[in-house]
Amino acid sequence: MSQHAVDRTLALMRQMIEAGDYPLNSRLPPERDLCDRLGVTRNTLRRALSTLESEGQIWRHVGKGTFVGTPPNGALDDLSQVTSRTNPTEVMQARQMVEPELARLAALNASATDIEEMRHCIQRTKSARNWRTYEMWDNRLHRAIAKAGGNGCMLAVFDMLNTIRRAVTWGRLRRYDLTPDHSHHSFAEHDSLVDAIEHRDTDLAANLMREHLREVRRDLLQAMPGRD
Repeated sequence: MSQHAVDRTLALMRQMIEAGDYPLNSRLPPERDLCDRLGVTRNTLRRALSTLESEGQIWRHVGKGTFVGTPPNGALDDLSQVTSRTNPTEVMQARQMVEPELARLAALNASATDIEEMRHCIQRTKSARNWRTYEMWDNRLHRAIAKAGGNGCMLAVFDMLNTIRRAVTWGRLRRYDLTPDHSHHSFAEHDSLVDAIEHRDTDLAANLMREHLREVRRDLLQAMPGRD
């Protein structure tokens, strides 16, 4: 098994996910089917899947399979019950309470590798050809910020909230066939936020995340049915 084969498999898997073949929370085919489709050995595929899992792009549940996205923390049934009882407005309120403090922690603790990952995610959002791809990288950026904080408990809270968010928010409101406008407010906001984290400005990082989420909430409310 060569590193070249692993890298090639990683590239193909990322293309499959970015293309929307397997949306967030969907289950990937069994390993045998993926090996046949990609023309790789089981060991090569597993190496690639391990890398994707460490990046937060997929997660595995013993006996159920491999899923796209980050794992929910807690019972799946419990999260389904929460999802059925909440709404996009409540989700945004929760995000506005949690994510600014995660940005503050990231400004305290982020490593050079963490910052590099954030910059990579931002670049991929800017080059996204559709909203589905944009949101995949936007989700990965926000999780990279949460992970950079170095607090496993807070990261678990983020993952649980993020699972609920994906189920009740943009999946029902976004037009995935449209291309993100490069003048969209999120691009400049992401750049400024990561700059603040890199410069260890904890208050600014928290405030910029809070302002960013306010803009996201405004977009969300405008997209909700019944609004002009």
